[in-house]
Amino acid sequence: MTRQIILDTETTGLEVELGHRIIELGCVELRNRRPTQNNLHRYINPQREIDAGAIKVHGITNERVAGEPTFAALARQIWEYLEGAELIIHNASFDIGFLNAEFARAGILRKLEEVCVITDTVSMARRLHPGQKVNLDALCKRYNVDNSNREFHGALLDARLLADVYLAMTGGQSMLVLDSDGGGQTRRSRFAELLGASDAPLPVIMADAAERAAHQARLKKIADKGKCLWADDLPVASA
Repeated sequence: MTRQIILDTETTGLEVELGHRIIELGCVELRNRRPTQNNLHRYINPQREIDAGAIKVHGITNERVAGEPTFAALARQIWEYLEGAELIIHNASFDIGFLNAEFARAGILRKLEEVCVITDTVSMARRLHPGQKVNLDALCKRYNVDNSNREFHGALLDARLLADVYLAMTGGQSMLVLDSDGGGQTRRSRFAELLGASDAPLPVIMADAAERAAHQARLKKIADKGKCLWADDLPVASA
């Protein structure tokens, strides 16, 4: 059974190299692309001041996290929750860099990329929508995901929004069923909610040999005329 974790963090600042720390972690679990409600959300005492610029982005103050546990106190629980899953993260290098630094401080010296598959939805969105904005707000707009409550960034809120966006980007359709405000205007996507309505596994239909050959032949024609975005799927030229 495929286990995926949509993950986001909020931090005291942008530079992990300068000792900035995680102050919020939000994770949404999917199994077979269906939300399980086995989510993980923690505020964390960073043991340092939060930059004023960061507070303007996420709204989390020093006073808000002063009484929260440190990352070291939560490290084993977080590691065991994440280990072995595919981590789906928007701008993954940022969050993974912070998490690896926090785990190292807590005495866990293995890196997340050694025990998890890392999927970066920024890279995915750039392949799907070259030349377009790929920040989370832009992708919510593109895939009709309601982000109207996103006054500030928040790790769990952003993970939930990214779960909707990811499922829409990878599911072949972005508007399975939509709520309407009565005037024909779409208000929010219920894509992830509907996927969670049943525990039955989604059917996976693999291409047969003839279909794969036809796919590769088509990509070769595209590559012969210019740049092919799916170059990894091109047939390997024989020696």
